[in-house]
Amino acid sequence: MKVACFSTKSYDKEGFDRLLPEYGHEFTYFELKLDEKTVSLAIGFDAICSFVNDHLDETTLDKLAQMKIKNVVLRCAGYNQVDLKKAAELGIRICRVPAYSPEAVAEHAVALLLTLSRKTHKAYNRVRENNFSLEGLTGFNINGKTVGVIGTGAIGSAFCRIMKGFGCKILAFDLFENKDLKNLGITYVSLEDLLKQSAIISLHCPLTPETQHLINGKTISLMPEGVVLINTSRGALIETKAVIRALKKRKIGYLGIDVYEQEEHIFFRNLSEEILMDEEIARLMTFPNVLITGHQAFLTKEALAQISKVTLENLNELGKGDLLTNEVKWRSETK
Repeated sequence: MKVACFSTKSYDKEGFDRLLPEYGHEFTYFELKLDEKTVSLAIGFDAICSFVNDHLDETTLDKLAQMKIKNVVLRCAGYNQVDLKKAAELGIRICRVPAYSPEAVAEHAVALLLTLSRKTHKAYNRVRENNFSLEGLTGFNINGKTVGVIGTGAIGSAFCRIMKGFGCKILAFDLFENKDLKNLGITYVSLEDLLKQSAIISLHCPLTPETQHLINGKTISLMPEGVVLINTSRGALIETKAVIRALKKRKIGYLGIDVYEQEEHIFFRNLSEEILMDEEIARLMTFPNVLITGHQAFLTKEALAQISKVTLENLNELGKGDLLTNEVKWRSETK
């Protein structure tokens, strides 16, 4: 297939180019994000390869259908950026990469937690300036803490196992309980109980209409004073304004995020020579107890290799008309 690959970075190109000779597809890489303005670049292609901040909304999908493009492969697990109902109406098939490296994202969540707990980012900067003072670097132990994990799919389960190794008590909330985790001693509780009892809360659930702004003023009010909040899932799980208020009142003691609800206008770009116009993320960055990374939790060699491999296998199945292993259907959203 001739594939138009949008939102391409150097690491995407390296991953695909390494495997393309084995699969026979022809990729053309575009740095631009896919939306209604850039979709015309896909004229003459057989398929689209897109990422988390590409817009596969009604307008874009209509234009793809007009170009007779019926195949879309997402090189990510999430698909909240896709209008699945419209895709189904147009006969456009959508495939994703459901589990490229759960450990990569889980380990990054732990990295955020460890950095916040021991202030290693601040210590690193001090030492580089020959400042070896320990004043202001007092941290806290993770061992023995109660950790609440919201969402125990592949990534959440990996996070649970890591935190179990730290000697933590793990509480979990998910619509579907994982028997293997229960056998490891992880306790499933209601969302309310998890929020009330957890000193550390990590989000690992998908973004759906039901989970949007799951962390808001009301749910934050249930949390203990000084709670640690980690999000490596989707930015819109958190209501940013509510979190800023909670940080100012010290209700949230530490915040570590790899995602942000307005990230599509900021992340994956070098804005070092520009004025940051997003006032909310600018405000977050003023807090000394907030750590932000730019959606890099997935970015490991192992994860990139798996993303490329599964995406190309999805294209093979689409081309052959086989049963699609990783298809995302609108019907599954309405059950």
